[in-house]
Formats: sequence, structure tokens, C-alpha cells
Amino acid sequence: MTNQEIYDLIACFDRSTAQTMRLSMQDFAIELTRGGAQAPAVPAASAAGGAEAVLASAPGAGETINAPLVGTFYAASSPDSPPFAAVGDRVKKGQTVCLIEAMKMMSEVSAPCDCVIEEVVKANGELAAFGEPLFRYRPC
Repeated sequence: MTNQEIYDLIACFDRSTAQTMRLSMQDFAIELTRGGAQAPAVPAASAAGGAEAVLASAPGAGETINAPLVGTFYAASSPDSPPFAAVGDRVKKGQTVCLIEAMKMMSEVSAPCDCVIEEVVKANGELAAFGEPLFRYRPC
């Protein structure tokens, strides 16, 4: 299966209402899961479009916006642009807080709710693993 076929499959899954999809072929298998606590078998599934941040709560650590896929964290749209969100910024639900680049595709990560950014965990240009905290926030 080519990369483009995988991206097309992921895009179809994103547009559907299905919660889980599994596809197995001779030497290829993919499983896509929407929501829930399980990590998708293919983290790049969120790269196809409208990447929503994966949320988690650690006791006493505040709430976090986590990486929805593996890729490079970018705090701004270009090196000379101001960051999308900085410590102390108030952001609205759905507002872009950063970009994750994976396989030359940029995915926007948006705020899950109206909140105040308390900490930017990742440095610009740093690699982010799936589910790894990018920001700590306080809902408002």
C-alpha cells in the first residue's frame, strides 16, 4: 500500500462516524481508533486532517495538551513569526496552539477548551512522541 493510499484511507476514516477500523492485507495491517484511552496503531492517523489534541491529566500536574501524532513540534508558523501560544496566553477552544510536522505534512494542534497556557513543555523544533505533553494549561 502506498503512502497516498494510506492518507486517503485515513481521510475517509476521519470523515466517517466509525469508531474503529482495521484493515489487513498480505504484509500490511492498519488499525485506526477514534477517541478512547488506546493509542492508535498508526499515530500518523491524525495527520490527515483536523488534528485534535489528545488530552490527559496527571495527578497534581494540571491538564495537558498532548501530541496527537509523532512529529516535529513547531511553536509558530515560521521562524520569524510569533508563537501561536506562550505562557500566560488565554486561548479559545479550537484555537491553534502549535503545529506538528510529520512526513512533510503540517497538522494544527488546537486548544481543547478556553484556557490559559501555564507551560510550554516542548522546545521549538523538538521531536514529539505520540501522547507526549506539549502544553500545560488551566481551563477558564
